[in-house]
Amino acid sequence: QVQLVESGGALVQPGGSLRLSCLASGFSISPYPMSWFRQSSWGKRDLVALITSSDSTYYADSVKGRFTISRDNAKNTVYLQMNSLKPEDTAEYVCGVSRIDDDYWGQGTQVTVSS
Repeated sequence: QVQLVESGGALVQPGGSLRLSCLASGFSISPYPMSWFRQSSWGKRDLVALITSSDSTYYADSVKGRFTISRDNAKNTVYLQMNSLKPEDTAEYVCGVSRIDDDYWGQGTQVTVSS
C-alpha cells in the first residue's frame, strides 16, 4: 500500500526556517520524481518544488533561493528546507508522486508563518 506521510510543519515567525519531511512506504522512491505542493483550504494545489530521480530540481518562482528540495533514497524520504519564510508561505504542504498506476498524495502538514 502506497503511503506518503509528511511531518515538520509548525507555526514560525517571518524570517524563520523549517524542514519538512515526506516518508514514503509501500514503494521505493528512487526511480520517481517527487514533489512538494502547497494546498489551499479549497483544495487547489500549486507546485512548490520537484526533484527528479537524478536529483535535478525545479522551484516555483515564489520560493527560488529560499527553499531547497532534497531526497534520501536510503531513507525513502524527501525533504523541503524552507528558509526566510514569509506570511504568504502559509499553507498546507503536501508531498506527491506520479506513478504509472496513479498519483499519490500525503495528508499534508500545516505551515503557518506569523508574528
